[in-house]
Amino acid sequence: MSAHFALFADLENCGGKKNVLLDVIERVKLRGDILIGKVYGYTDSFSDLKEVLLSNTFAVVPSLRYGHSQKNSMDIQLVIDALDVAFTNPLIDSFCIVSGDSDYVPLVGKLKSMGKFVLGISRSEVASGVFMNACSEFQFLESVAAKKKRVQETGETLTLQEVNDLIVTILRDSESGDVLAAEAKNTLLRLRPEFSEKSLGFSTFGKLIAELSSRFGAFTVISEQHNMKLSLNQAGGAGDQLTRDNFIPAFRKILDVYKSEGFDRVNPSVLKAAVLEVYPDFSERQIGHRRFSDVLRDLEREKLLKVETDDGGNMLVRIE
Repeated sequence: MSAHFALFADLENCGGKKNVLLDVIERVKLRGDILIGKVYGYTDSFSDLKEVLLSNTFAVVPSLRYGHSQKNSMDIQLVIDALDVAFTNPLIDSFCIVSGDSDYVPLVGKLKSMGKFVLGISRSEVASGVFMNACSEFQFLESVAAKKKRVQETGETLTLQEVNDLIVTILRDSESGDVLAAEAKNTLLRLRPEFSEKSLGFSTFGKLIAELSSRFGAFTVISEQHNMKLSLNQAGGAGDQLTRDNFIPAFRKILDVYKSEGFDRVNPSVLKAAVLEVYPDFSERQIGHRRFSDVLRDLEREKLLKVETDDGGNMLVRIE
Protein backbone atom coordinates (compact mmCIF):
# COMPACT_ATOMS: atom_id res chain seq x y z
CA MET A 1 0.00 0.00 0.00
CA SER A 2 1.49 3.35 -1.05
CA ALA A 3 1.88 6.29 1.33
CA HIS A 4 -0.33 9.38 1.22
CA PHE A 5 1.81 12.52 1.45
CA ALA A 6 1.32 16.16 2.32
CA LEU A 7 4.22 18.16 0.87
CA PHE A 8 5.18 21.59 2.24
CA ALA A 9 8.02 23.42 0.48
CA ASP A 10 9.91 26.54 1.51
CA LEU A 11 10.77 28.08 -1.88
CA GLU A 12 13.63 30.08 -0.39
CA ASN A 13 15.24 26.86 0.83
CA CYS A 14 14.90 24.97 -2.45
CA GLY A 15 15.88 28.01 -4.52
CA GLY A 16 12.63 28.21 -6.45
CA LYS A 17 14.08 26.35 -9.45
CA LYS A 18 11.64 24.54 -11.71
CA ASN A 19 13.87 21.50 -12.23
CA VAL A 20 14.59 21.20 -8.52
CA LEU A 21 10.88 21.31 -7.63
CA LEU A 22 10.20 18.64 -10.27
CA ASP A 23 12.97 16.51 -8.75
CA VAL A 24 11.41 16.85 -5.28
CA ILE A 25 7.96 15.91 -6.58
CA GLU A 26 9.42 12.85 -8.32
CA ARG A 27 11.24 11.75 -5.16
CA VAL A 28 8.00 11.91 -3.17
CA LYS A 29 5.86 10.27 -5.85
CA LEU A 30 8.26 7.32 -5.88
CA ARG A 31 7.09 6.72 -2.31
CA GLY A 32 3.39 7.45 -2.66
CA ASP A 33 0.64 9.84 -3.72
CA ILE A 34 0.84 13.56 -3.00
CA LEU A 35 -2.66 14.39 -1.78
CA ILE A 36 -1.78 17.89 -0.54
CA GLY A 37 0.95 20.22 -1.76
CA LYS A 38 1.77 23.75 -0.70
CA VAL A 39 4.66 26.14 -1.37
CA TYR A 40 5.61 29.14 0.77
CA GLY A 41 7.22 32.46 -0.14
CA TYR A 42 5.93 32.64 -3.72
CA THR A 43 6.63 35.85 -5.67
CA ASP A 44 6.46 36.86 -9.34
CA SER A 45 10.12 35.84 -9.68
CA PHE A 46 8.93 32.21 -9.44
CA SER A 47 6.46 32.54 -12.32
CA ASP A 48 8.17 29.72 -14.25
CA LEU A 49 6.87 27.35 -11.55
CA LYS A 50 3.21 28.06 -12.40
CA GLU A 51 2.73 25.09 -14.73
CA VAL A 52 4.37 22.67 -12.29
CA LEU A 53 2.31 23.99 -9.37
CA LEU A 54 -0.98 23.92 -11.29
CA SER A 55 -0.46 20.46 -12.81
CA ASN A 56 0.29 19.07 -9.36
CA THR A 57 -2.61 21.01 -7.74
CA PHE A 58 -0.31 22.80 -5.28
CA ALA A 59 -1.59 25.72 -3.22
CA VAL A 60 0.56 28.84 -2.94
CA VAL A 61 1.31 31.10 0.03
CA PRO A 62 2.65 34.38 -1.40
CA SER A 63 5.42 36.44 0.12
CA LEU A 64 4.01 39.87 0.99
CA ARG A 65 7.41 41.29 2.00
CA TYR A 66 6.24 43.39 4.93
CA GLY A 67 8.60 44.18 7.82
CA HIS A 68 11.60 42.18 8.99
CA SER A 69 9.71 39.12 10.21
CA GLN A 70 8.46 37.87 6.84
CA LYS A 71 10.57 34.70 6.91
CA ASN A 72 9.43 33.86 10.45
CA SER A 73 5.82 34.41 9.36
CA MET A 74 6.24 31.92 6.50
CA ASP A 75 7.80 29.36 8.86
CA ILE A 76 4.96 29.71 11.34
CA GLN A 77 2.35 29.39 8.59
CA LEU A 78 3.96 26.16 7.37
CA VAL A 79 3.85 24.71 10.89
CA ILE A 80 0.20 25.71 11.36
CA ASP A 81 -0.80 24.20 8.01
CA ALA A 82 1.08 20.94 8.64
CA LEU A 83 -0.48 20.48 12.09
CA ASP A 84 -3.93 21.33 10.73
CA VAL A 85 -3.57 18.59 8.11
CA ALA A 86 -2.20 16.13 10.68
CA PHE A 87 -5.16 16.63 13.01
CA THR A 88 -7.98 16.93 10.47
CA ASN A 89 -7.07 14.72 7.49
CA PRO A 90 -6.90 11.02 8.41
CA LEU A 91 -5.86 10.08 4.84
CA ILE A 92 -2.43 11.70 5.28
CA ASP A 93 0.09 9.32 6.83
CA SER A 94 3.30 10.94 5.55
CA PHE A 95 4.74 14.44 5.34
CA CYS A 96 7.53 15.93 3.25
CA ILE A 97 9.10 19.13 4.60
CA VAL A 98 11.35 20.87 2.06
CA SER A 99 13.53 22.92 4.37
CA GLY A 100 16.56 22.40 6.57
CA ASP A 101 15.64 24.87 9.29
CA SER A 102 16.09 23.59 12.85
CA ASP A 103 12.99 25.61 13.82
CA TYR A 104 10.94 22.77 12.30
CA VAL A 105 12.28 20.14 14.71
CA PRO A 106 9.32 20.50 17.15
CA LEU A 107 6.94 20.09 14.19
CA VAL A 108 8.75 16.93 13.08
CA GLY A 109 8.62 15.57 16.63
CA LYS A 110 4.88 16.20 16.90
CA LEU A 111 4.15 14.59 13.53
CA LYS A 112 6.21 11.51 14.43
CA SER A 113 4.44 11.24 17.81
CA MET A 114 1.17 11.01 15.82
CA GLY A 115 2.56 8.07 13.87
CA LYS A 116 3.39 10.08 10.73
CA PHE A 117 6.38 9.41 8.50
CA VAL A 118 8.42 12.59 7.89
CA LEU A 119 10.69 12.99 4.88
CA GLY A 120 12.98 16.02 5.05
CA ILE A 121 14.65 17.49 1.96
CA SER A 122 17.03 20.46 1.97
CA ARG A 123 20.08 22.03 0.37
CA SER A 124 23.21 20.74 2.12
CA GLU A 125 24.44 24.33 2.43
CA VAL A 126 21.69 25.23 4.92
CA ALA A 127 20.62 21.86 6.35
CA SER A 128 20.62 21.72 10.13
CA GLY A 129 22.07 18.52 11.60
CA VAL A 130 19.37 18.58 14.27
CA PHE A 131 16.61 18.72 11.63
CA MET A 132 18.24 15.96 9.56
CA ASN A 133 18.44 13.61 12.54
CA ALA A 134 14.88 14.39 13.65
CA CYS A 135 13.28 13.29 10.35
CA SER A 136 12.23 9.71 9.65
CA GLU A 137 14.28 10.04 6.45
CA PHE A 138 16.34 12.91 5.09
CA GLN A 139 17.73 13.66 1.62
CA PHE A 140 19.88 16.49 0.32
CA LEU A 141 18.34 18.43 -2.55
CA GLU A 142 21.60 18.07 -4.46
CA SER A 143 21.40 14.29 -4.19
CA VAL A 144 17.84 14.40 -5.51
CA ALA A 145 18.78 16.69 -8.40
CA ALA A 146 21.92 14.77 -9.37
CA LYS A 147 20.07 11.57 -10.27
CA LYS A 148 20.83 10.54 -13.83
CA LYS A 149 17.23 10.49 -15.02
CA ARG A 150 14.40 12.76 -14.01
CA VAL A 151 10.70 12.51 -14.77
CA GLN A 152 9.75 14.77 -17.66
CA GLU A 153 6.82 17.14 -17.46
CA THR A 154 3.35 15.83 -18.13
CA GLY A 155 2.20 16.33 -21.71
CA GLU A 156 5.29 14.97 -23.46
CA THR A 157 4.99 11.69 -25.31
CA LEU A 158 6.76 8.82 -23.60
CA THR A 159 9.23 6.69 -25.54
CA LEU A 160 10.38 3.16 -24.74
CA GLN A 161 13.73 4.57 -23.57
CA GLU A 162 11.99 6.98 -21.19
CA VAL A 163 9.75 4.26 -19.75
CA ASN A 164 12.82 2.08 -19.26
CA ASP A 165 14.62 4.94 -17.47
CA LEU A 166 11.62 5.54 -15.23
CA ILE A 167 11.47 1.86 -14.26
CA VAL A 168 15.20 1.90 -13.49
CA THR A 169 14.62 4.94 -11.25
CA ILE A 170 11.83 3.08 -9.43
CA LEU A 171 14.04 0.02 -8.94
CA ARG A 172 16.97 2.09 -7.69
CA ASP A 173 14.73 3.80 -5.19
CA SER A 174 13.57 0.48 -3.73
CA GLU A 175 15.55 -0.99 -0.85
CA SER A 176 16.25 -4.32 -2.54
CA GLY A 177 16.27 -3.38 -6.22
CA ASP A 178 13.27 -5.69 -6.73
CA VAL A 179 9.69 -4.52 -7.33
CA LEU A 180 6.52 -6.36 -8.29
CA ALA A 181 5.38 -5.49 -11.82
CA ALA A 182 1.98 -4.29 -10.57
CA GLU A 183 3.66 -2.01 -8.03
CA ALA A 184 6.02 -0.67 -10.72
CA LYS A 185 3.07 0.16 -12.96
CA ASN A 186 1.25 1.95 -10.12
CA THR A 187 4.35 4.05 -9.44
CA LEU A 188 4.73 4.79 -13.15
CA LEU A 189 1.17 6.10 -13.23
CA ARG A 190 1.88 8.36 -10.22
CA LEU A 191 4.92 9.77 -11.99
CA ARG A 192 3.31 10.01 -15.42
CA PRO A 193 -0.52 9.78 -15.20
CA GLU A 194 -0.80 9.70 -19.02
CA PHE A 195 1.27 6.49 -19.27
CA SER A 196 -0.36 3.62 -21.18
CA GLU A 197 1.30 0.49 -22.53
CA LYS A 198 -1.23 0.50 -25.38
CA SER A 199 0.00 3.90 -26.61
CA LEU A 200 3.41 2.27 -26.98
CA GLY A 201 2.00 -0.62 -29.00
CA PHE A 202 1.68 -3.31 -26.29
CA SER A 203 -1.52 -5.05 -25.25
CA THR A 204 -0.34 -5.71 -21.67
CA PHE A 205 2.16 -4.25 -19.22
CA GLY A 206 3.84 -7.67 -19.02
CA LYS A 207 4.64 -7.63 -22.74
CA LEU A 208 5.98 -4.09 -22.44
CA ILE A 209 8.41 -4.86 -19.61
CA ALA A 210 9.55 -8.06 -21.35
CA GLU A 211 10.47 -5.96 -24.40
CA LEU A 212 12.22 -3.34 -22.28
CA SER A 213 14.23 -6.03 -20.46
CA SER A 214 15.28 -7.63 -23.75
CA ARG A 215 16.08 -4.36 -25.52
CA PHE A 216 17.91 -2.37 -22.83
CA GLY A 217 19.06 -5.05 -20.36
CA ALA A 218 18.77 -2.78 -17.31
CA PHE A 219 16.47 -5.14 -15.39
CA THR A 220 15.29 -8.76 -15.43
CA VAL A 221 11.67 -9.92 -15.41
CA ILE A 222 11.08 -12.85 -13.03
CA SER A 223 7.90 -14.93 -12.63
CA GLU A 224 7.14 -15.90 -9.03
CA GLN A 225 3.93 -17.67 -7.94
CA HIS A 226 1.72 -16.07 -10.60
CA ASN A 227 3.37 -12.67 -9.99
CA MET A 228 5.87 -10.85 -12.17
CA LYS A 229 8.80 -9.16 -10.45
CA LEU A 230 11.38 -6.74 -11.84
CA SER A 231 14.96 -7.03 -10.60
CA LEU A 232 17.60 -4.38 -11.28
CA ASN A 233 20.70 -5.68 -13.04
CA GLN A 234 24.06 -4.67 -11.66
CA ALA A 235 25.77 -1.98 -13.72
CA GLY A 236 29.48 -1.76 -14.04
CA GLY A 237 32.41 -2.59 -16.21
CA ALA A 238 36.02 -1.82 -16.97
CA GLY A 239 35.21 1.74 -17.95
CA ASP A 240 33.46 2.59 -14.67
CA GLN A 241 36.60 3.41 -12.72
CA LEU A 242 38.25 6.71 -11.91
CA THR A 243 41.98 7.11 -12.42
CA ARG A 244 44.50 9.88 -11.99
CA ASP A 245 44.03 10.67 -15.70
CA ASN A 246 40.24 10.91 -15.89
CA PHE A 247 38.96 12.03 -12.48
CA ILE A 248 39.08 15.79 -13.22
CA PRO A 249 36.63 15.60 -16.19
CA ALA A 250 34.40 13.22 -14.19
CA PHE A 251 34.17 15.64 -11.25
CA ARG A 252 33.68 18.56 -13.63
CA LYS A 253 30.64 16.85 -15.15
CA ILE A 254 29.03 16.30 -11.74
CA LEU A 255 29.78 19.87 -10.62
CA ASP A 256 28.28 21.20 -13.86
CA VAL A 257 25.04 19.35 -13.07
CA TYR A 258 24.88 21.03 -9.65
CA LYS A 259 25.61 24.43 -11.18
CA SER A 260 22.92 24.01 -13.84
CA GLU A 261 20.40 23.10 -11.13
CA GLY A 262 21.17 26.30 -9.22
CA PHE A 263 23.41 24.94 -6.45
CA ASP A 264 26.35 27.27 -5.84
CA ARG A 265 27.66 25.58 -2.69
CA VAL A 266 27.42 21.94 -1.59
CA ASN A 267 28.62 19.80 1.29
CA PRO A 268 31.71 17.71 0.36
CA SER A 269 29.95 14.54 1.56
CA VAL A 270 27.16 15.18 -0.97
CA LEU A 271 29.72 15.57 -3.76
CA LYS A 272 31.45 12.32 -2.79
CA ALA A 273 28.11 10.49 -2.65
CA ALA A 274 27.33 11.72 -6.18
CA VAL A 275 30.68 10.37 -7.38
CA LEU A 276 29.98 6.99 -5.75
CA GLU A 277 26.59 6.93 -7.44
CA VAL A 278 28.33 6.95 -10.84
CA TYR A 279 31.55 5.15 -9.82
CA PRO A 280 30.65 2.70 -7.01
CA ASP A 281 34.25 1.47 -6.67
CA PHE A 282 35.74 4.94 -6.26
CA SER A 283 38.35 5.47 -3.58
CA GLU A 284 40.78 8.32 -3.05
CA ARG A 285 43.73 5.95 -3.41
CA GLN A 286 42.71 5.22 -7.01
CA ILE A 287 43.70 8.76 -7.91
CA GLY A 288 46.75 9.02 -5.67
CA HIS A 289 45.25 10.55 -2.52
CA ARG A 290 44.59 9.43 1.03
CA ARG A 291 41.67 11.74 1.90
CA PHE A 292 38.79 13.36 0.03
CA SER A 293 40.06 16.75 1.20
CA ASP A 294 43.18 16.12 -0.92
CA VAL A 295 40.92 15.52 -3.94
CA LEU A 296 39.17 18.81 -3.24
CA ARG A 297 42.50 20.63 -3.21
CA ASP A 298 43.28 19.19 -6.66
CA LEU A 299 39.89 20.39 -7.92
CA GLU A 300 40.54 23.81 -6.34
CA ARG A 301 43.84 24.08 -8.22
CA GLU A 302 41.92 23.31 -11.42
CA LYS A 303 39.58 26.21 -10.49
CA LEU A 304 36.53 23.94 -10.51
CA LEU A 305 35.62 24.82 -6.92
CA LYS A 306 36.70 26.72 -3.85
CA VAL A 307 36.77 25.19 -0.37
CA GLU A 308 35.02 27.38 2.21
CA THR A 309 33.81 27.17 5.81
CA ASP A 310 30.36 28.29 6.98
CA ASP A 311 29.55 30.12 10.22
CA GLY A 312 29.28 26.81 12.06
CA GLY A 313 32.74 25.67 11.01
CA ASN A 314 31.43 23.16 8.47
CA MET A 315 33.32 22.67 5.21
CA LEU A 316 31.50 23.58 1.99
CA VAL A 317 32.65 23.73 -1.62
CA ARG A 318 31.69 26.70 -3.78
CA ILE A 319 31.30 25.67 -7.41
CA GLU A 320 33.24 28.01 -9.69
